[in-house]
Amino acid sequence: MITIAPLESEDREAWENLFRAYIAFYERVSPQEVYDRAWREFRTGERMHALGAHLGGELVGITHFLVHPSTSALTDVCYLQDLFTAPQARGKGVARALIEAVADWARTRGCERVYWHTKESNVTARRLYDRVAVNRGFIQYQLPLGKQ
Repeated sequence: MITIAPLESEDREAWENLFRAYIAFYERVSPQEVYDRAWREFRTGERMHALGAHLGGELVGITHFLVHPSTSALTDVCYLQDLFTAPQARGKGVARALIEAVADWARTRGCERVYWHTKESNVTARRLYDRVAVNRGFIQYQLPLGKQ
């Protein structure tokens, strides 16, 4: 049985391992300060939020999300920024359960929608995403601002 809940202090090491694997999947490298900052933000629960999926008592999936205003909606929207499932837990409904939990969380806070991005080449994840959400066809652009 999959259990979805906010991350607890004892989840820190397993969470960081999963988050590092997520960052590596997208071929990025982040310094330790990024993980430390994210964990602090999740623990306060004010600006950024996280949920974990436990299977057999083991943390096997994570999601990070935040709420922000939208110029084209009457209420706030929820951005599901990160979603990662441990390889040994894939195909067991973990990612779907995490998405549903974020949707439930956002719904109770009056959000208009939940949205997320993934790489076009992430075929495995997109099979699930195409079943649970609508692909509106947007392409993401980024303008790096450099270190300040």
